[in-house]
Amino acid sequence: MQVYKLYYKAMFNSSLRIIGNKFDAEDMMQDSFLDAFRRIEQYKEEGSFGGWLKRIVINNSLDFVRQQKRETELPENLEIVDDTIDSSAMDDIKLKDIKIAMEKIKKEYRIIISLYLFEGYDHEEICEILGISYNLSRTRYSRAKKKLLEEIQSIQKERSIKWA
Repeated sequence: MQVYKLYYKAMFNSSLRIIGNKFDAEDMMQDSFLDAFRRIEQYKEEGSFGGWLKRIVINNSLDFVRQQKRETELPENLEIVDDTIDSSAMDDIKLKDIKIAMEKIKKEYRIIISLYLFEGYDHEEICEILGISYNLSRTRYSRAKKKLLEEIQSIQKERSIKWA
């Protein structure tokens, strides 16, 4: 119970960012804890327990999303696009706006943003986790950032119209 209390919030948030649904994320997080406890003998103490547990949560969450048969996959031969965002556009972004925008973007975009920005995986690790090419990982990430920024700007614009 102490291990659960120590890690449940972080694991829930990791799952929620990938799945995008609180109820499914809660179920997935609990299932992942059960998986971890069943396979505790596989933990080799080479890294932190939290890191090992997070990997289980992320893998289970990704498996859940795959089972949901979301949008069709993008072709593997996409070219890499510029992945920079104008820093002036990032000024005045509120956490609430980011959360709302994350709910509005495609699951494949939400997943790649979550893995890269929030979970700290690099594109090589993301390729292995998602079973996609390095170029596709970078392309999806670039497109996801662009779409996320567009959604955030749209949310902020709507808010400013309401208050005007």
